[in-house]
Amino acid sequence: MTLTGAVLDAPDAAELARFYRRLLGWTVTQEEPDWVKLTPPDGGAGLAFQSEPAYARPVWPSGPDTQQMMIHLDIEVAELDTAVAYAVELGAVLHDVQPQDDVRVCLDPAGHPFCVWTPTPA
Repeated sequence: MTLTGAVLDAPDAAELARFYRRLLGWTVTQEEPDWVKLTPPDGGAGLAFQSEPAYARPVWPSGPDTQQMMIHLDIEVAELDTAVAYAVELGAVLHDVQPQDDVRVCLDPAGHPFCVWTPTPA
């Protein structure tokens, strides 16, 4: 078995794919009306986006009777503040809840949480 990617549902697959294409610098390798797949330049598993008409934005941190987060992406960066500013410029929102000093939780345009983080110095 080979994991070829992860798929995020969204109200508009193309819109969310544009956000992640710009954020990550990945290439669109497959595009259909309700499906877009991005692939990293050095190979490996990709990230795909699927339009879902009944999409409900996840809530993080989770609470009773709310759509809970099912997956989140971890994105390693060299400089935290610069990377977060860039993500916000592209359409992300910095979440009010920040659990760690070396991690920033952001929400993509469809509301999926993702973490921008820097490695702890050894």
